[in-house]
Parts: sequence; structure tokens; C-alpha cells
Amino acid sequence: MKQAEIKITVQLDDNNVPDNILWESTDSKSQEQVPVKSMMLALWDHNYKNSMRIDLWTKDMPVDEMKRFFYETLQTMGDSFLKATGEKLIIEDLRDYCAHFADKMGINTQQ
Repeated sequence: MKQAEIKITVQLDDNNVPDNILWESTDSKSQEQVPVKSMMLALWDHNYKNSMRIDLWTKDMPVDEMKRFFYETLQTMGDSFLKATGEKLIIEDLRDYCAHFADKMGINTQQ
């Protein structure tokens, strides 16, 4: 069985606010740490039937990029949900909401 490890390193300032977030994977062609400005990690706890989340962003994460990050995360969550459940009708509703979100946030979806 193949196995990979993902490592996330969060460097904090004196107030425990993320200065840097770095990630790396043993399955990557490059073994270098990759810097990112924001991350969302969601895990499903089968025993307690609830999700556990870690949402972090660095203090220099630009607001326009955070808006884009949320838009893209909503879109890819829809992709994952469709793949996992086959529920096409609700995904159409989610896509409509994503378009509304992008419009309200001034996000250029053609990038």
C-alpha cells in the first residue's frame, strides 16, 4: 500500500498570529516546503459524527485573495460533493450561489 505524509508548519508571531504557513508532501516531486497565505482543513470524525476544522491565514493575506480563496473553495467543495454523492441538482444551486458570491465580492471569475 502506498503511503504519503503531508506536513504543515505554522510559524506564529508573539501573539500567536500566523506569520508563515508552509506545507510539504512526501508524495511531491519537490521535497521543498511550499509557502501559502491561507489554509482550510476539514476532517470528519466518524465517532462523534461531526467535522473538525482548522482555518488559518497569515496576517499579510490580502482581502481580495481571501475572497477569491473562499470562492474557489466553495466551487471545489461542490466538485467534491458531486463526485461523492452524484447530487447534480443541489450542485446547480451551489454554482448559482457561487456566481452570486463572486458578483457581490467583485471577484473576476475569468482569471
